[in-house]
Amino acid sequence: MTEEINNCIKVLKEGGLILYPTDTVWGIGCDASDPEAVKKVYALKKREDSKALICLVANQAMLERHVKQVPEVAYDIMDLATKPTTIVFDEPIGVAKNLVAEDNTLAIRVASDKFCQYLINKFGKPIVSTSANISGEPTPNRFKDIAPEILKGVDYVVNLPDENKNPSPSSIIKLSNDGQVKVIRE
Repeated sequence: MTEEINNCIKVLKEGGLILYPTDTVWGIGCDASDPEAVKKVYALKKREDSKALICLVANQAMLERHVKQVPEVAYDIMDLATKPTTIVFDEPIGVAKNLVAEDNTLAIRVASDKFCQYLINKFGKPIVSTSANISGEPTPNRFKDIAPEILKGVDYVVNLPDENKNPSPSSIIKLSNDGQVKVIRE
């Protein structure tokens, strides 16, 4: 696993794209602070860059460094969630501008699996995580379901088995600084 992490970090530092297993489905990832790398993800997915991508952080401390103000309720949601839950926060900091939605929000999830936590911790910055499919195509649940176009379009494919037995996309909840809570994806 250390070798896989080192390979990923090398590619991420060079502004490349990785294909990696997340706590949900296989994801396309890049350095969340590198606008050029983010642009490559949109291009690979054939997706408009007005549709924001999710970012993964290693822990709550990293989350706090990248959101101006984490609402208290976010901690309750993270503690109580029974499946991976992504939260859309107001006023993100220190990430690529083209990653941030037009309303100045960013979807962030604290990674819950070991591989992602180690990877992001060692990289020291948030990593983009978006499903490994062309926009509008079904989300691949298994590595074998990922389209060849995606496999060829990334710079590094993590060589780890499909560990997640019931992969599904995360829940997404939007928390506004004014206290509004809205479920975007169950």
